Amino acid sequence: MGLSRRNLFKLGAAAGTALSFPSILRAQAAPTDARTVRMSMLDLTVFDPIFTTSDPTQIHGLAIYDTLFALDSQLKSQPQMVGKWGVSDDKKTYTFELRDGLGWHDGTPVTAADCVASIRRWGQAGGQLLMERAKDISKKDDKTFSLVLRESLGTLIDMLGRIAGPDPFIMREKDANRSPTEQVTTRVGSGPFKFNESLMKPGSSYTYDRNEKYVPRNEPSSRLAGGKVVNVDRVIWETISDQQTAMAALQAGEIDFQMAPSADLFPVIENDPNLELQVLNNSGNNLCLRMNFLQKPFNNVKARQAILHLIDQDAFLRVTAPDPRFSRPVTSIFGNSTPYSNDENTGWFKKGGDPEKAKQLFQEAGYAGEKVVILDPTDWHVGDAASQLLANTLQKIGINVELASSDWGGIVARRGNKGPVESGGWSIFITDDPDFVQGDPVSAVFPNASGDKAWFGWPKNDEYEALRAKWADVGTVDERKSLARQMQRIWWDFVGDVRLGQVVSPIARRKTLTGLIEVPAILVPFWNMQKGAV
Repeated sequence: MGLSRRNLFKLGAAAGTALSFPSILRAQAAPTDARTVRMSMLDLTVFDPIFTTSDPTQIHGLAIYDTLFALDSQLKSQPQMVGKWGVSDDKKTYTFELRDGLGWHDGTPVTAADCVASIRRWGQAGGQLLMERAKDISKKDDKTFSLVLRESLGTLIDMLGRIAGPDPFIMREKDANRSPTEQVTTRVGSGPFKFNESLMKPGSSYTYDRNEKYVPRNEPSSRLAGGKVVNVDRVIWETISDQQTAMAALQAGEIDFQMAPSADLFPVIENDPNLELQVLNNSGNNLCLRMNFLQKPFNNVKARQAILHLIDQDAFLRVTAPDPRFSRPVTSIFGNSTPYSNDENTGWFKKGGDPEKAKQLFQEAGYAGEKVVILDPTDWHVGDAASQLLANTLQKIGINVELASSDWGGIVARRGNKGPVESGGWSIFITDDPDFVQGDPVSAVFPNASGDKAWFGWPKNDEYEALRAKWADVGTVDERKSLARQMQRIWWDFVGDVRLGQVVSPIARRKTLTGLIEVPAILVPFWNMQKGAV
């Protein structure tokens, strides 16, 4: 397809005054039920949170599933489904006992066998280090199971409470017995909300009802830990791909929440007495450019280095997050907000980028006009704007670019294709991941260079992976800082990916919707929310 400049600079200048959209305002809906929350979110195309790391799928997982452990307000892993647990003196045998009151939405009890199967399935998708060290994972009785390690793993409890997708959600044994590459098609969990199958409208809306049989923990709610108390009867997840239509619906009271409104709508929100911007993910997200290591031209390190030198982060931030309150450059694979952020091997970073250096490197890579296909998510304004700018920037240095535009669901479906672009494959796509998560290279999906076992793009570097394998065994923060510098030096040499900046994306809500939980990730827990008069 030909390049469109429709969105290239649409975020470049935010409006200075409140806007109105009389042509797109829908008729005022009848007053909604006081205990029903309507939320505008990205489309939910995959329902299995182990099969994909997609943010919508992980949010869906939070609603209907539960986890053994969860992060509290201090970002410490606390028991959630677990009632009691202990570890042997040699730190190799962990024993877990489930708390009382856990039941599946189909009326059957949660058992230790469900947990064992779920850990094994998640271990193949997000807990590879655990599975490498696990000698045995087995049930002792209906409520108790054990995890025996070949060698100690000090980060085990942290791993079980992680928020880096895929999250270790617990599923029924018959669902968890599937391969992680085969989607679970049922939507039965044990969490605080039940998925309403009868009201599902694919591509339009998804409905979650309060699980009246859910038994919260006795402790107060603390981020994702503690008591998951549900204060509403129903949450309706609506897919409204057009930003202005969603904003008009929010202003009219037809929806209560809009996820990641575009920056040019911030003045609309801040000038409306009924609306409010709120940052739920204070650490923000790192925008990341993933290249396909398996296909030309990015199977050549010189071509990947060309992209690294080409990128002008300031330019990308101007179109993705033009309000300086919500963005900053990022040059460390460990993010900006973690203890392991560092400046090792960052000489490539240059304001304005270096197009001439990029052209030279493409020539050294033997680039011969191969088509570079960029996956463009039209319903995610940040990714869309970044994709448009990237395509334009590559064209300026003579690269043959094609934008493959689709909604985010289409990106999720296509990015798993490892074939050439002529067979439906891809060259580049842009995504993001929490800055906070980058401080744990064992769990985070970006800093993994294990080839076929790595995340989409499949970067591979054995020297880097040998260092990453040491992370869980390093005892002190200072030792990890030293290890982080070594890892980053290698990463920016072989260019496992390219970062485009750190962006904080506030949500928009009606002031009548309160109690939203702040999480250092793009996750929106449905519990704790309240809807009422201000």
